[in-house]
Amino acid sequence: MAGSRRQRPNDPERRAKIARAAIDVVAERGIDGLTHRAVAAAAGVPLGSTTYHFRTLDDLLEVALKQAAEDNVRRLREWERTVPADADFAAALAELVMRYVRDEGPHTVVEYDLYVAAMHRPRLRPLSAAWDDALIELFGSRTDALTGRVLAGLFCGLLMQLAITDDAPSSSDVEAIFRRAVHGP
Repeated sequence: MAGSRRQRPNDPERRAKIARAAIDVVAERGIDGLTHRAVAAAAGVPLGSTTYHFRTLDDLLEVALKQAAEDNVRRLREWERTVPADADFAAALAELVMRYVRDEGPHTVVEYDLYVAAMHRPRLRPLSAAWDDALIELFGSRTDALTGRVLAGLFCGLLMQLAITDDAPSSSDVEAIFRRAVHGP
């Protein structure tokens, strides 16, 4: 047909690909480096695709935070299934913190970048709260509701401290901190 544009097949995964690319851009450049152009390049899609699916940068931030929270909750639940019911929970938590810092450092930094963004953008707050709620629920199921909340706050605080320090405590130091929180003095 003369003058008609060739239709490409619709890519049903494009939106998800863009969301994951937004996380990658934040990991590499920080929130200030998040642009439609940078995300399009990282996703390998035309610039128009990013602006079609996510009109504003806040829309991109929102999808990145949602994806990061979902990924985090999924990984957390996978971890929880591997921890035996009779496991030393303080030791298991210490190992989880160290794994997040050691093996998943870039993801941890991105999650905190996005978490901080939620402090300044109210529409992002429910998404960041999903991570907190999952931690509280999971840790509370191994202890009690109040201790679960304490452990969730401690877990997040330790992750943030370990992500920004060059002089990280050892795994045994982190375990001692969790042991105190779980069992008291």
